[in-house]
Amino acid sequence: MLTAAEDPTRKEFAQSASATLAALTPLDRDHAILAFNRRVLDWAYRPEIPLIERLRYLCIVSSNLDEFFEVRVAPHLIAADAGDRKGNYTVESFDALATASHGLVAQQYALYNDELMPAFAAHGIRMISHGERNPAQRKWVHEYFEREVRPLLIPVGLDPAHPFPQVANKSLNFIVRLAGKDAFGRDNPIAIVKIPRVLPRVVRMPAKISGGQNLCMPISSIVRAHLASLFPGREMGDFSQFRVTRHSDLAVDEEDVKNLRTALRQGLQHRHFGQAVRLEVSASCAESLAGFLMAQFNLPAQALYRVHGPVNLARLTQFIDLIDAPALLFPAYQPSYPVTLSPVQPIFEQLQAGDVLIHQPFESFDGVIAFLREAVYDPAVLAIKQTIYRTGTDSALMDLLREAVRRGKEVTVVVELKARFDEEANINWAEMLESIGAQVVYGVVGLKTHAKMMLITRREGNKLRRYGHLATGNYNPRTARLYTDISHLTADPLLTADMEAVFVHMAGQNKVPKLHRMWLAPFDLHKNTMAQIEALGAAAAAGKPTRLVAKMNALTDEALIGALVRAGQKGVKIDLIVRSACTLPAQVPGLTDNIRVRSIIGRFLEHSRVFYYRIGEDESLYLSSADWMNRNMMRRIEIAWPVTDPVLRQRIIDECLVAYLYDGRDAWELEANGAYRRVDRDPRGTEGHGAQDALMGRYASRGLSRAAARD
Repeated sequence: MLTAAEDPTRKEFAQSASATLAALTPLDRDHAILAFNRRVLDWAYRPEIPLIERLRYLCIVSSNLDEFFEVRVAPHLIAADAGDRKGNYTVESFDALATASHGLVAQQYALYNDELMPAFAAHGIRMISHGERNPAQRKWVHEYFEREVRPLLIPVGLDPAHPFPQVANKSLNFIVRLAGKDAFGRDNPIAIVKIPRVLPRVVRMPAKISGGQNLCMPISSIVRAHLASLFPGREMGDFSQFRVTRHSDLAVDEEDVKNLRTALRQGLQHRHFGQAVRLEVSASCAESLAGFLMAQFNLPAQALYRVHGPVNLARLTQFIDLIDAPALLFPAYQPSYPVTLSPVQPIFEQLQAGDVLIHQPFESFDGVIAFLREAVYDPAVLAIKQTIYRTGTDSALMDLLREAVRRGKEVTVVVELKARFDEEANINWAEMLESIGAQVVYGVVGLKTHAKMMLITRREGNKLRRYGHLATGNYNPRTARLYTDISHLTADPLLTADMEAVFVHMAGQNKVPKLHRMWLAPFDLHKNTMAQIEALGAAAAAGKPTRLVAKMNALTDEALIGALVRAGQKGVKIDLIVRSACTLPAQVPGLTDNIRVRSIIGRFLEHSRVFYYRIGEDESLYLSSADWMNRNMMRRIEIAWPVTDPVLRQRIIDECLVAYLYDGRDAWELEANGAYRRVDRDPRGTEGHGAQDALMGRYASRGLSRAAARD
């Protein structure tokens, strides 16, 4: 099997990219990720956004930062500890990353304390501290602590027989300094109190003692008020809540293990205790306690984060769940049933007439579930094949696949066990499906299966016909309500034949045949994408009008960046809509004048990958599961496929590209200095609008019109 490392064109691409980028300084990927989170945090600052949603964006940033530290920071920290001054990871890179991270965290807590909490208080919604509680409230909290909390706490006094305990990743803990002697007359002044994960992180006070307000308390406040009672006979001195973040990227040598599923399940047991990379403590934490913790976790001073509030802001989503205030939320949005899909006509019949596109979440993911459900209950359907990357722990699609097996259909599922932070859910699904007789495949050794495909084989008369679903996003009904993605339903014989070939390749790991329409990583997706960009450059150099518009989540592959820069220098007009990290420096005079980079941050997470190429009147458009990153091109099974129907292609151009290029409210533009500037007006001079709001309005009206016509 030809792997990415053996691709004979890869070296050539890398060399040409290096030559092209020699005059440019690529933007740093890790700082680009932090810059993306600052753009997300901007939504928490915006006064026109409903208050609860502003807090939700603050929580999203905290969750993103947790993952950033878990995945991206360890190499910088290791280099700093070793005193490295050369390479991508150095003392300087760690210092710069720490400085940027501290600045972002300080912004979060300032916003939380100075704006969001006072605004909630104005609505009678408060996080009430121990000092603010009246006697009746303190009595209730005490009873709650004795009944629900104390039985689960085991304070650990540190001594030679009780060394510093294992502290799990992102768990909430207290450190306490004690005076006096223990029961055996020994001087052991430090104790650790773990707060079990089973306890809610936010508790709501009953209405009868809240004085007509919505009063809540973080669990840390409840425990803090009763810490002294956990150490009878000792005098409590300094104390602080703390949380440690650990490196959590699972590393399994697939070539060395006999059973990947077993190896991953064992690895999950150790994930919570990886290398420490960040320590969060209360702002008031005594230097002696902070120093003690830093020494225990072997962390430098830059890894200490003193925070003015709860150390786990991401857990404030529980606070959001306890607030009953619809006026402080986004107006409810009900996606329309896919407007080009009839709910009363069999989907197979509709696909025989032509392809169907579903633009999520403006249109409902129910259309995809309906497609699978029809296949499961249709006796003419013989086989179902599907990839599983992220489906969540509760999935209607998994239930349907189980029913398909029960009905005697051949069900083949390619499960990606290494989907980061979804490993356990995917292992559980794999074991369940295997146990009932489905054929479960774990993809190709060394490559993540990131392609999203479902293939149905149906007997029609004396022949077999295939029907397919391809998508830019995951088979996850929950995220399908929150992420923008494109689902493509098709009966195109060439495209479905390509899907069949890819499934056979993943199961048998045999050589992939020449595909008709689909591009497949790590084989030809990168090479064909490069060729498309270079063809645009050649056409522009010959005086032909050219255009490239690409929408993706991240752009970091140096070879593709080099090709874009060269094409732009030859005259190709390039617009890149990149939600998150982009390391291509745009609008640099004399180098990237023809390249514009936009980032759209909206109510929904931008997730669709759309790539448009035009030379003269000849245009092509591809959808893809892959971002333009090295890992997607070289270390994953990814797909890109063309949309050939001119009506559907124009719809995608209008909704996924043009609408976002003219977004004058939620867009940010990358400037020559590497900073992003928020766009506050439509480029045509009219009042700024948001592309997502426009699409929500468009599909709401289409859904209403369709319902009226049906009635």
